[in-house]
Amino acid sequence: MTSTQLQSPTVHNLPNGLTIVAEQMPVEAVNLNVWLHVGSAWEADEINGMAHFLEHMVFKGTNSLQSGDFERKIEERGAVTNAATSQEYTHYYITTAPEDFVTLAPLQLDVVCNPSIPEDAFERERFVVLEEIRRSEDNPRRRTFARAMETCFENLPYRRPVLGPAAVIEQLKPQQMRDFHAQWYQPSSMTAAVVGNLPVERLIQIVAEGWEQVQPADKGTSSVENVTQTQSLSPEPSFRNIVRREYRDPHLQQARLMMLWRVPGIRQLSQTYALDVVAAILGQGRTSRLFRSLREERSLVSQIAANNMTQGVQGAFYITAKLPTENVEEVERAIAEHLRRLQTEPITSEELERIRTKVANHFIFSNERPSDRANLYGYYYSQLGDLEPALNYPAAIQAVQKTDVQAAASRYLSPEAYGIVVMKPNIG
Repeated sequence: MTSTQLQSPTVHNLPNGLTIVAEQMPVEAVNLNVWLHVGSAWEADEINGMAHFLEHMVFKGTNSLQSGDFERKIEERGAVTNAATSQEYTHYYITTAPEDFVTLAPLQLDVVCNPSIPEDAFERERFVVLEEIRRSEDNPRRRTFARAMETCFENLPYRRPVLGPAAVIEQLKPQQMRDFHAQWYQPSSMTAAVVGNLPVERLIQIVAEGWEQVQPADKGTSSVENVTQTQSLSPEPSFRNIVRREYRDPHLQQARLMMLWRVPGIRQLSQTYALDVVAAILGQGRTSRLFRSLREERSLVSQIAANNMTQGVQGAFYITAKLPTENVEEVERAIAEHLRRLQTEPITSEELERIRTKVANHFIFSNERPSDRANLYGYYYSQLGDLEPALNYPAAIQAVQKTDVQAAASRYLSPEAYGIVVMKPNIG
């Protein structure tokens, strides 16, 4: 169907540097997604967690909106709003009916551009963020992932939590946050992706006019400091041996295993496609090799999956499993053996065709809604300044050949050198 195919969105640049990416889509909704190329990876250690904390404070009022006004105006029209912070981006979005977009878009831009960050609200929200950190630490899956990132990266800031440590959040000051906002929330660091059932020219006009209504005149382009900091990070070398970390976790019923490899990031995007295919071959879905072998045939695990996580400077390929503690060593050996097989035995044409179709179609089907499409465009443009990788992803996957799969597995996924985190339940 036409609605599921990725089109060619229009890119429009305002004189102040703001990029608007717009596409009309025949669904009775409009999604505005404002993306910023800043997340926890760009924070100094002493303010780790600031980007996420600021995401909370953005909704606590501006000079023209009292705290709670934005959410009330959104809800009155049946619209929805939310936000998210990651290692390398923060984004804020609203989904509205097309007829309400002209009214609500300026409000979205106002809260993002002009948060007042009042001290009383800052102190109240600090406790909310600290509680979110506590809940994250109480979550076994998040605990395992946090330990895994600490193991995978020795120096890169991907090893730190997006939420930041409680000890840092407890010391942050409102003025630090205002300075952080002024530094990073520059129009030339923003991408406003807007998708929905209005003509493209009208979508762009509404966002541009909304920006004029709310944007202070003194906001300029990104500072040299921002650019220098982004460019200063370098990938870490591949593991040279097995780096093992084991922990006891009294809240677990089964052990958790996570094996990790350092792989190319978005700066080497062409190197990531074959790894996406490898992840699907090994551990995505009930027909994947690890699922069939270790769960269905040998009953060694209750869950197993593989993922290729593409980040800016460097990615992480990881295999996760839930399993009885007594099976940990056998499962680790079995995973290593599957990697050796992938490196030495070419994948069959039938399996490759099935996997390529699966990965490409999953990408297409996951971008059917305006919010999906705006997310896609906002992510790629904010990270790369280019939409072609988003539009061409299915074709790039379909172009992966047997030799590419074998080469990627051999180059990046050594069965003799990796990081591994094992979380075991307490005995007795």
